[in-house]
Amino acid sequence: MSLFTPARRWQPPFYPFKREKFPGRLLAGTERVIKGPLFGCRMCGNCLLQETAFICPMECPKGIRNGPCGGSSAEHCYVDNTRKCIWYCIYERSFRMGREEKLLEVLPPVDWDKAGTETWADVVSQVRKTGTGKFIKGRFTLDRMRRMESWENVFRPVRQPVWWDGDSSFHPPVSAGPVSSLEMKLKSGEFVFTTEILPPLHSDTDRLRKNITIVRPHVTAVNFTDNSSAVPRMSGMACCKIAAEMGTEPVFQLTARDNNRYAFQSKVIGANAMGINNILCITGDSPVTGSAPEANMNVLDLDSVQMIWILRRMRDEKIWLDGREIKFPPKVFIGAAASPFASRPEFQAVREQKKVNAGAQFLQTNVVFESDGLEAWMEQLYKRNILDKVFILVGVTPIRSLKMALHLKHEVPGIVLSDQILKRIEKAGDSAQEEGIAISIEFIQKVRKMSGINGIHLMTLGCESSIERIIGETQTS
Repeated sequence: MSLFTPARRWQPPFYPFKREKFPGRLLAGTERVIKGPLFGCRMCGNCLLQETAFICPMECPKGIRNGPCGGSSAEHCYVDNTRKCIWYCIYERSFRMGREEKLLEVLPPVDWDKAGTETWADVVSQVRKTGTGKFIKGRFTLDRMRRMESWENVFRPVRQPVWWDGDSSFHPPVSAGPVSSLEMKLKSGEFVFTTEILPPLHSDTDRLRKNITIVRPHVTAVNFTDNSSAVPRMSGMACCKIAAEMGTEPVFQLTARDNNRYAFQSKVIGANAMGINNILCITGDSPVTGSAPEANMNVLDLDSVQMIWILRRMRDEKIWLDGREIKFPPKVFIGAAASPFASRPEFQAVREQKKVNAGAQFLQTNVVFESDGLEAWMEQLYKRNILDKVFILVGVTPIRSLKMALHLKHEVPGIVLSDQILKRIEKAGDSAQEEGIAISIEFIQKVRKMSGINGIHLMTLGCESSIERIIGETQTS
């Protein structure tokens, strides 16, 4: 099997911000011309090739270093359909090589001080620390465990700096007590309903307050999106504060796209100080889907798994990313997004397990229409023994028109909508919205009977008035 990259670099390789000494420049230049063609290396200075089946994850246009986004597919990258989804390629090769468990290790964000520099000197230095003779002897022993140990002694400190110390283990919350109504109800075994409201495109809050009033009696919590589809709106934190003041429990969505490592940590502390305890960490839609002019598409500072890891450590280990102590740590119920239909169920299950291991306590899925595919995904989660470690809320959206159905089917990555549903909407004609609500009710009734599902996340896309009927009919039938 060739180790040549299955795709091409998304962008040119990085170069160091400051001028390096000649030996460093020589090594970096040599590494650049060798690892670039072989692995698609972008010279991030924080090499992860050992864990990603020798395909550089920095070829992903989002710069995601811990697995695919919700738009992953075998066909192409949704950001640029002329390129392959690099994370699909990594997963496919890892499973073929029997290295899929390697994908569970939570990998660190880039240390930008090292970007553009070489990593070979770090490896040589670590070999010397562990003992060159010991390393060579360990690599050529017949004992497989000793060979792996000698390899890890060298490469783990290189890819896992002390300020990160990521692993592939499950990290349950230190405190068992619920910090929000959402967490309390889920832990009590109640089947919950949540929804989301789009923040307004202006500073007036009248409609926002009206929508909160409409949904408040029927749901446990309300999500407020963070510039959904890469379109600027009122900040999610402001919406959450308004909801909390109105007696509605908010779920604060934070995207990696709009928050670097500093903004993310400070917003978590700020939100918690305002009584916001549910935080959903997501990568976010690419700027290519949003309004012009486009924002920087080169690389994200964090991905959703890294956000979860940082947030859990802030809460449970009482430390900032840089290791400083937090005297009064945030009290948060940590959520993540899941995409059952983005690619093969066994691939997505690894991605979901990684999020749960990192600290995610509940998952809200992308929009789901097909119960059979959902069951296939749940079966893979069961095989990975994580259904008892996380609460799962299935995403449901009522279709309002044939145009909307066609858009979801053909334009939105990670969503599967069958021809049967499409025909029902088309046949309904002017009653398409009514038929869409009926389809949602039928689906929710099926989902409620499935083991391992803890609730529904209703995404009405501006049609908040339908929530009362949908929830009412699914609870009484």
